[in-house]
Amino acid sequence: MNKEQASGRINELREQINLYNHKYYQEDNSLISDKDFDLLLEELISLEKEYPAFFDANSPTQRVGGAVSKSFTSVKHQYPMLSLGNTYSEDELIEFDKRVTKGLGDEKYEYFCELKFDGVAISLRYEEGNLTQGITRGDGVQGDDVIANVRTIQSIPLTVQGSAAPNKFEVRGEILLTKEAFSKINQERLEANEELYANPRNTTSGTIKMLDSATVAHRNLSCYSYSLLGDNLPPTHEESINAIKKWGFNVSPTYKKCSSIEEVITYINYWDKKRHELNVETDGIVIKVNSHHQQQELGYTAKSPRWAIAYKYQAEQASTELLNITYQVGRTGAITPVAELKPVLLSGTTVKRASLHNANEIERLNLHYHDIVFVEKGGEIIPKITGIDVEKRKEYNTPIKFIENCPECGTDLIRNEGEVQHYCPNEKHCPPQIKGRIEHFIHRKAMNIDSLGEKTIAQLYDNGLAQNPASLYSLKLDEVLNLEGFKELSARNLIDGIEESKKAQFGAVLFALGIRHVGKTVAEKLAGHFINIDALMSADKESLIAVHEIGERIADSVIDFFNDPEHQEEIAILKAAGLNFEINEEDAPLSSILIGKTFVISGVFSGYSRDELKSLIKQHGGTIITSISGKLDYLLAGDKMGPAKLAKAASLGTNIISEKDFEEMIQN
Repeated sequence: MNKEQASGRINELREQINLYNHKYYQEDNSLISDKDFDLLLEELISLEKEYPAFFDANSPTQRVGGAVSKSFTSVKHQYPMLSLGNTYSEDELIEFDKRVTKGLGDEKYEYFCELKFDGVAISLRYEEGNLTQGITRGDGVQGDDVIANVRTIQSIPLTVQGSAAPNKFEVRGEILLTKEAFSKINQERLEANEELYANPRNTTSGTIKMLDSATVAHRNLSCYSYSLLGDNLPPTHEESINAIKKWGFNVSPTYKKCSSIEEVITYINYWDKKRHELNVETDGIVIKVNSHHQQQELGYTAKSPRWAIAYKYQAEQASTELLNITYQVGRTGAITPVAELKPVLLSGTTVKRASLHNANEIERLNLHYHDIVFVEKGGEIIPKITGIDVEKRKEYNTPIKFIENCPECGTDLIRNEGEVQHYCPNEKHCPPQIKGRIEHFIHRKAMNIDSLGEKTIAQLYDNGLAQNPASLYSLKLDEVLNLEGFKELSARNLIDGIEESKKAQFGAVLFALGIRHVGKTVAEKLAGHFINIDALMSADKESLIAVHEIGERIADSVIDFFNDPEHQEEIAILKAAGLNFEINEEDAPLSSILIGKTFVISGVFSGYSRDELKSLIKQHGGTIITSISGKLDYLLAGDKMGPAKLAKAASLGTNIISEKDFEEMIQN
């Protein structure tokens, strides 16, 4: 294949892959099998490597992220990103319509209605059909260019389809997390023993400003596009929407053109309940005058356009009496206050309790016992107290003061500087914390004892048979048979499951110990670096921070955990029981020649699979990381590797080594 043929094939592959991506992500229509798609992508990657002159930042091969930024460039908006005026009232909508009528005189006009999605606004700039910038709202005048992160979003086209698009234009959109994607992120954080995110909108906002685009790609953000800006626009907003749909942009199919404000209100009422069936969070409706000429005629105030308004849905609210406050103790000792309410019907369900999060929330609301409180469903799911009816407060209603002692064990609570949460420090003797530690220990990503469950753990604890995870390994069959609901077979399965768990690898055992801030990935990094528990237990702060991606907070937590005499005793018991506290023989280090060195593996190799190379690097003390950055020591480059990674590694001065170079390195 000569250079001209390669150029043609590369362009053909990019068009095919972009079409398949568009059909899959925008139209939920799979035109090709995963295997055939992967073959096309691999061919494109190979050709782009062989002919680097044809590299294109907007090639579909660049979707996986990998760019790491130290900061974002501030960019002035060509068209200011103004805020919309808001209303919660149909009467105010009618007043808005009267102002439009007055502003346009005798001209007929239409409205274009769209759901208002709860995400992060983005302005996408295109030149000659290619995405060049992705700019956040910022202060409306200028924002940050987060283009590396934007490129990871599958529903944003890197190049526009068709030939009708102007040379330069902007598309505005809303970046968001679907409910499904948000749930997946929180499930991963739950399994990694990390704090859960509060809501999709805030998580999206934090994600789009991350400095590592590979992490952004993993989060699976989406985008709905809703506006076209530039010269020579179509006559109406409706035609603009139809145009960007043809160019490959993801537009929500929920929009509607309305000929009167009465039709607008009917549309609003229809989506008031129907919106909850969608896989994304919505909080209202945006109403725009459809004609672009009429938009210009109506003009702008200092802050917002006169031709558009946002109708915000009222969260369904109820009022009821606050009867009491109870306090829950989590596995880590975190104390969560819960409002006990007089039962009230809200959004079709009876609400008896609502979360108050922490002491700051109680203080902010100035809550008193027996107050009449207003309750809403946050995101229409979790009940929360949003305020109080002060006029109905009785003189004898006493202020609520956050407890000073643990409700389960009576220990004085602590609150670390800079944290909002109160903690019970009595982790070894506080019942909920003990049971929570055991539940974490038997988790499928830890010791994986699936024959144990929350109710059985409670029985074992209440009967004095499990006071810590180590005590599971001294359980006898006859002790289990005495528990409620157990017979010979189920008791035997439990004992066998505990025995089987002894095969768990060192990284899983370390994660199972429940060290604060040490999730599954961190546990595996520590296990791979220190090889055995004794080396890890004796490591100082400097040695811990030397491990890739281990910071001061994790290092301090690890040191505090292993300095505790009771933890030391528990580990000794687990050792005696036969658990793995060192890397197994087949994974044991062959040398220490690569200690402190980090590697990224990319491409295809003749003598090894990538997993075999990863194993070799670990066995010689090295560390595998996933992205190219200034912290990377070596890029192990094979065939069919994308030119973008090579170019980035070279620009950072990273050592780029071949398969042969690596073999020589570990043989010395």
